Amino acid sequence: MLWNISIACSQRSKRLDDNIRTVVRGQTNVGQDGRQALEEAQKAIQQLFGKIKDIKDKAEKSEQMVKEITRDIKQLDHAKRHLTTSITTLNHLHMLAGGVDSLEAMTRRRQYGEVANLLQGVMNVLEHFHKYMGIPQIRQLSERVKAAQTELGQQILADFEEAFPSQGTKRPGGPSNVLRDACLVANILDPRIKQEIIKKFIKQHLSEYLVLFQENQDVAWLDKIDRRYAWIKRQLVDYEEKYGRMFPREWYMTERIAVEFCHVTRTELAKIMRTRAKEIEVKLLLFAIQRTTNFEGFLAKRFSGCTLTDGTLKKLESPPPSTNPFLEDEPAPEMEELAAEKGDLDQPKKPKVPDNPFHGIVSKCFEPHLYVYIESQDKNLGELIDRFVADFKAQGPPKPNTDEGGAVLPSCADLFVYYKKCMVQCSQLSTGEPMIALTTIFQKYLREYAWKILSGNLPKTTSSGGGLTISSLLKEKEGSEVAKFTLEELCLICSILSTAEYCLATTQQLEEKLKEKVDVSLIERINLTGEMDTFSTVISSSIQLLVQDLDAACDPALTAMSKMQWQNVEHVGDQSPYVTSVILHIKQNVPIIRDNLASTRKYFTQFCIKFANSFIPKFITHLFKCKPISMVGAEQLLLDTHSLKMVLLDLPSIGSQVVRKAPASYTKIVVKGMTRAEMILKVVMAPHEPLVVFVDNYIKLLTDCNTETFQKILDMKGLKRSEQSNMLELFRQRLPTPPSGPEGSSSLSLLAPTPEQESSRIRKLEKLIKKRL
Repeated sequence: MLWNISIACSQRSKRLDDNIRTVVRGQTNVGQDGRQALEEAQKAIQQLFGKIKDIKDKAEKSEQMVKEITRDIKQLDHAKRHLTTSITTLNHLHMLAGGVDSLEAMTRRRQYGEVANLLQGVMNVLEHFHKYMGIPQIRQLSERVKAAQTELGQQILADFEEAFPSQGTKRPGGPSNVLRDACLVANILDPRIKQEIIKKFIKQHLSEYLVLFQENQDVAWLDKIDRRYAWIKRQLVDYEEKYGRMFPREWYMTERIAVEFCHVTRTELAKIMRTRAKEIEVKLLLFAIQRTTNFEGFLAKRFSGCTLTDGTLKKLESPPPSTNPFLEDEPAPEMEELAAEKGDLDQPKKPKVPDNPFHGIVSKCFEPHLYVYIESQDKNLGELIDRFVADFKAQGPPKPNTDEGGAVLPSCADLFVYYKKCMVQCSQLSTGEPMIALTTIFQKYLREYAWKILSGNLPKTTSSGGGLTISSLLKEKEGSEVAKFTLEELCLICSILSTAEYCLATTQQLEEKLKEKVDVSLIERINLTGEMDTFSTVISSSIQLLVQDLDAACDPALTAMSKMQWQNVEHVGDQSPYVTSVILHIKQNVPIIRDNLASTRKYFTQFCIKFANSFIPKFITHLFKCKPISMVGAEQLLLDTHSLKMVLLDLPSIGSQVVRKAPASYTKIVVKGMTRAEMILKVVMAPHEPLVVFVDNYIKLLTDCNTETFQKILDMKGLKRSEQSNMLELFRQRLPTPPSGPEGSSSLSLLAPTPEQESSRIRKLEKLIKKRL
């Protein structure tokens, strides 16, 4: 068996050797084949390179042949181009020579229609010869063209001078066709010819105006200024009928006549007003300005303003959109209509009228005399304020009607309507220094209004009014209670407050509008902050009066509370008479104030906050005066304090059919103040033994841990001086460090004192308070 296996392995080994030998020989043959293939490839590349070189040589030879073939063709093309240019130039030269001859002949015959067409063509042809001016013949033709243009200009000016002589006012009956064609020629000539024609024609056309309205003529004065504008309107109509077709449309001769009339009128009016300045009255000035601005508006509707020269006038930039109540610029009304006219400043804005390019072209001459207008406004506003004062005294304070009380005083709206009219009128006259002067007048009478109409009519705090007596409180005679301010006085204060708020908001809007109207360089000089502060002061004074009135009405009740014998109270009953009195005053005054300040809700909130900040500290001060207090008396006071707290929390909506949640800022003040009063009473109710527990609980419950307050609480408890001395010493020792001790003693509450009797009585008091709520 082993022998067979050995033979098989030998045979297999032999076969493997044969296979390896065969493979090795095969690899040797492959290397020889690869070298042979590489040599063949190199030979093929050499052959290919030789063929490419042959092709390149043949291409160069072909290109050279093409160049030789096209050289003659290019020479022929250049020759053709030069020949064409020469022929064209000769044609132009022929046209130029013939055109110059024709132009000179037509000029002598005044054939302006043909000249207009020919001259433009000659000038266009002459442009082709600018680079040939070195040739004498060309230069000579150019000089002949210039001479023809000069002769045409002089001849056309002479024709117009003959047709429209400078001396005299008589003009031909109708336009001339020759002159109409001459204008077409003037369009092509030097622009100075056209300007000279326009200048002489307009001067001749307005010569009659200068004679009719000379300074020494009666019609030249401001009271007859309408006649000036009526005259030019007739002249413009006459021009359109007689000469409208003589001048080219693009000359805008009608507008030019109107503009020159405006310049002449401005100069003449300025001269005559300087001479007769003492005769200028405000009504006459405003009449002249109104008629002038109306005429400028007429020009803006009739013409585009394209002939206005740079620097004569500048267009006013459109002001940015504004949300103030001074809505739109209105036409300047008559002076006597300003004081009588009333309007609503809060109407929706109207679209802004596009700027008038002719604005100020004549009316600018009135600006040096606007001091007359400013002085008049000063006088009129002074009279207006005096009238407001007289009307207020005659009509008396607002009636005690909650539907109308607290409304803005009518005089306020009248004042700002007048301001608006003055501002619009002045801005139409000037946007410079006169606007600053008018602003100063506005400031003066805003302060006058605040002092004479608003502050001057606030009720005095010394006004007579009955108060509460201690006996009446103790006897609960509520019917005898009288507020310090009457119902009419409360309505008046609210009305003045509302008026001051309206003035404050409207003054701010007035400042914004003035800044829109005045020149940009003068904006910084418009500042009504001082006047707005004045109205803010009136608002604060009005709120303070309302607070003082309600606060003073509660004073007798608080005094009665401090005078009661709290150590003799034997049982806890209903709320005390002084609480009923305070609540009665609040229910009487607050609804009136709230209804009269319905349009100024934020100031009613301020009133509530200021009253709470005034009443609560005063209540706590009187609370300290209640001494000594028995345990039952402290319970009664705690019940009363809780009742006042609930009333104060409900104060903003007390007596109102619409229940509205009090502002969070007000609620926070009431809760903080009245909680302190409750804590004081709870400290008073707590037993003073053990001393450490009492002192620690006081320090924990009251944030103002000072000796003075601690002394007052000890007085309220009615402790002897010896006991107070020990407790004060302990208090001083315990004050620097936080309360310490066993967990049970530190967490001891005043509502659960050690004695079972005290705990039971406090729980009864809590149940009573919950039952009342």
